[in-house]
Amino acid sequence: MFTAVMRGLAAASLTVLPITVSAPAHAAETLPLADAVASLPLDAESRDGYDRDAFKHWNSGDNPSDGCNTRFEVLIAEAVEPPSVGPRCRLTGGSWWSYYDQTRVTSASGLDIDHMVPLAESWDSGASAWTPARREAYANDQGAEQSLVAVTARSNRSKADQDPAEWLPPAAEVHCRYIAEWVGTKLRWTLTADGTELAALRDIAAGCPDQSVTYEPAP
Repeated sequence: MFTAVMRGLAAASLTVLPITVSAPAHAAETLPLADAVASLPLDAESRDGYDRDAFKHWNSGDNPSDGCNTRFEVLIAEAVEPPSVGPRCRLTGGSWWSYYDQTRVTSASGLDIDHMVPLAESWDSGASAWTPARREAYANDQGAEQSLVAVTARSNRSKADQDPAEWLPPAAEVHCRYIAEWVGTKLRWTLTADGTELAALRDIAAGCPDQSVTYEPAP
């Protein structure tokens, strides 16, 4: 009897428990702006087959239980003065700072949520080969502050789907920041740039010696 019990205890002591291995974290990287621009892969762009509906947005956001879609979650996160959040995520009050045109906005209805790198531009630069799920993740990316920006509707619509060779924010003092956020978004999502875009980015970066770019690869 004693021997049988001891054998049972020995077998139990040899039981191997499963080990849970966490997925490796994506480390953030910081580069001088000029070096970040140089890290962008060069490639021709093509808009063949582009359809805005290929990027599902706005989805239920980072917190599906809050009743707010991605647009409203970004508005709440970027408010300078927090708005009141009512049923169905109705926002009242609050204020925002549109950095593109250095304008204070006191009504959420006066704001657009700009994709730093527009959906059409991302399609041109590599997103055409993505799965629908990855395009949805891109269109609703709240994992990096620069991916989605609350700005005045007029500045966003002036930008449309243009890259920095064609459009820059009206406020010249924010050009270095804007270019850093553009480049950081492209690096985050492994998007390419064409020759004209790269030339413009290099020219602007040359005037921003103190500007850095911090980005974390998208999961």
